[in-house]
Amino acid sequence: SLMPLTCRGRVRGLEPSRGDIDDALGKFSLTLIDTLDTLALLNKTVEFEEAVRRVVADVRLDNDIVVSVFETNIRVLGGLLGGHSMAVMLKESGRMVWYQDELLHMAKDLGLRLLPAFNTSSGLPYPRVNLRYGVRGPETRTGTETDTCTACAGTIILEFAALSRFTGDPTFEAHARRALDFLWEKRQRHSNLVGTTINIHSGEWVRRDSGVGAGIDSYYEYLMKAYILLGDDRFLQRFNTHYASIMKYISQPPLLLDVHIHKPLLPARTWMDSLLAFFPGLQVLKGDIQPAIETHEMLYQVTKKHNFLPEAFTTDFRVHWAQHPLRPEFAESTYFLYKATRDPYYLEVGRTILENLNRFARVPCGFAAMKDVRTGSHEDRMDSFFLAEMFKYLFLLFAEEEDLHFNVEDYVFTTEAHLLPLSLSTASNSQAGEELDDSNFEWTCPNTRLLFPDPAFPRNLREPIRSAVDKSCPHPTTHREPGMGRPPLRAQDFMANNPEHLELLRRMGVSLIHLKDGRVQLVQHATQAVSAVAAEDGMRFMQEMMELSSQQQKEQLPPRAVQIVSHPFFGRVVLTAGPAQFGMDLSKSSSGVRGFVTVAEPYKGCSELSNGEIVAGRIALLQRGQCMFAEKARHIQKAGAIGGIVIDDNEGSSSDTAPLFQMAGDGRNTDDVTLPLLFLFHKEGNILLEALKENREVEVLLSDKARDRGERLSKTVRRHEYEKKCYYVRKVVHVASSTFFPF
Repeated sequence: SLMPLTCRGRVRGLEPSRGDIDDALGKFSLTLIDTLDTLALLNKTVEFEEAVRRVVADVRLDNDIVVSVFETNIRVLGGLLGGHSMAVMLKESGRMVWYQDELLHMAKDLGLRLLPAFNTSSGLPYPRVNLRYGVRGPETRTGTETDTCTACAGTIILEFAALSRFTGDPTFEAHARRALDFLWEKRQRHSNLVGTTINIHSGEWVRRDSGVGAGIDSYYEYLMKAYILLGDDRFLQRFNTHYASIMKYISQPPLLLDVHIHKPLLPARTWMDSLLAFFPGLQVLKGDIQPAIETHEMLYQVTKKHNFLPEAFTTDFRVHWAQHPLRPEFAESTYFLYKATRDPYYLEVGRTILENLNRFARVPCGFAAMKDVRTGSHEDRMDSFFLAEMFKYLFLLFAEEEDLHFNVEDYVFTTEAHLLPLSLSTASNSQAGEELDDSNFEWTCPNTRLLFPDPAFPRNLREPIRSAVDKSCPHPTTHREPGMGRPPLRAQDFMANNPEHLELLRRMGVSLIHLKDGRVQLVQHATQAVSAVAAEDGMRFMQEMMELSSQQQKEQLPPRAVQIVSHPFFGRVVLTAGPAQFGMDLSKSSSGVRGFVTVAEPYKGCSELSNGEIVAGRIALLQRGQCMFAEKARHIQKAGAIGGIVIDDNEGSSSDTAPLFQMAGDGRNTDDVTLPLLFLFHKEGNILLEALKENREVEVLLSDKARDRGERLSKTVRRHEYEKKCYYVRKVVHVASSTFFPF
């Protein structure tokens, strides 16, 4: 994982913890390994060979560090196997003749380090493993978890089976098959759906909501792709059984809405997460093109509305979670739909993705994740999957036949877009078993000429969806079964200090957790409810509470943006800022406030400024503390400042981990404050202060939303911009040998 705003690699333990998201980091050069086969696919043979040499020489896997089994499997094991596949292919064509399966040896070493996680009675793996010590004993600092997600346990088979067949050791494939078999046995037999989280010891479903997005997504993908890679018909039969239920209960074209596995007609939520964007691509592999077109079109319209697909969005296409970590799933589905239909419309979709990346996400040291798609602010994060997947799918979408030096049809893409050769499939590995139901084997290859004899047909499918998103359809009415009334406790009536209410929560399986910051969190475990009816009441109570919370959040001020517009940034760095409940309302200003920044003296801004003549006509930088925010605003306003930015004095604070901060008034009338005042956490403030150190003048734009950075620059300015960026490029090359970044 790279940090493109501060131009360095993210090293676990050296940066503030981001929680579970850091479980992907194992001090094993994640981005370098995840990007190997991307370099080969892009015909960057020299760079690929150099990267392989670096991995073999420098990467160590014997690290005393706890990592995610799922992420390490798909990114690192998959990356090593994909790199090995490419190296073998190049060696066979007379290049890289020195290669002696070094990446495969590393892959087997890593596979053996992951195997201890599978030592459970169910065969489902622990979610985490210590690369050096496994899961047993205090030195592992793991092995106490009881739950894992369905995708975490069900997205192993491609990499482990490939490892077994490359090395001749059947152990890996056997463990992956056992985990898949257990998940299949534990499916809900009435609905043929699986839940999101499962107990790895008992096999009980912990979260019983079911969809095709986060927590389940790649389980379905790997059933289909295991059939393609391994030739085992039972994987296809299982996939088709699940798929029929998905289309019956979850698919409400063009929407894909989570349901409860034991009550599949009961919606589990009123929003969708962005990971489900892979599903149209999977439907293409299945051969079910029409719903793929419809869902993809819905996703495209949401993308056009917000420039990127928000991490989650509601059924009426509003932002639910505003982040966008440069996920590639929508580009993946776009590529597969273009391959299936050859409709040039999908090239236009690809161009939109590409232009938005360049206009809104490109920064001096790579591409930065979007902290908030509404404001265009950035997060100091570029995950390895961006280079592993996004670059591959966009390249393949636009590539002509002569651009590809090998046939990608000879490979299957893993969920991380790593390339595994179909030659791994052997008849002897297809296992005998129960008699198969041939009726489930329909539609395994799309024939688009037969499906769409009329070229206008796909366009006719897309048109009503485009209109629906444009009009922002209202929520569909929630299905309520006959006799199912309201829960005994309504969300709007709940009081956390009422003993009767707490007892009602307990009966519904809802527990109350008091957080350190004074807030309370509600968690429901349906299995702890006193009855099935009480569990249903608990689910409805939780849904009401989420909707109530969402409504309350709407009443809060939205985040603001601080955009560095001067050279060498030219608007490419956008920082998430907290608003003030007083002063100028930037949402009512079409142009925002633009000016050069100056550090106020005194820095706290709690008395009359000693450098007032310098601050006049500029945006003052202030430090939090010692006095009220409104007092700081009055002092810089008196000095003639046109705006102010308050930087948090709490070292290490960041908008990545802390909720949005709003600056309150001082309890008296603040109508006299007319300039805009914004708040930056310590990390974002430091980016601005570092820019001020490196450049004599730094100009920023204070606004409610980042302005388009796609304005035309003259060739001279562009050349000047490139030369000045060399400092940042050198930093990245030093940290990550990043010849991979296309500046």
